[in-house]
Amino acid sequence: MERIPILKVGEFLLVSIQVDMHDRLAMSLQDDLTAKLVTTRAKGVLIDISSLDMVDSFIGRMLGHMAAMAATLGAKAVVVGMQPAVAITIVELGMELTDVRTALNVDKGMALLQAMLEKTVHHRDTEGTVKYF
Repeated sequence: MERIPILKVGEFLLVSIQVDMHDRLAMSLQDDLTAKLVTTRAKGVLIDISSLDMVDSFIGRMLGHMAAMAATLGAKAVVVGMQPAVAITIVELGMELTDVRTALNVDKGMALLQAMLEKTVHHRDTEGTVKYF
């Protein structure tokens, strides 16, 4: 079965989608990314979709789900390289990628992840539990 590689780059994971996405591949990527986040304890995920010429509602939802899963596991997520046609399709489908941060390219996405990581504030509540904001 076809797999999309997930690379560890410092504290972050890099997912570069270089093939046409179909539903089964998107589900597989979601599972692989979740497992990789758990095993590496990465602090951020950069998802490069610059090779995607089009998305359907399912793939769009999967991008949102991957960002939400990353957040649930304590990592920030940024989607980079969105083609204008993809952005138009997402808007026309009425999809809202709430919680999904975007950047123009991988360099800007990595810089955004680093900035988001540096802004994370550690706070101890009255019971001594560390909370992250």
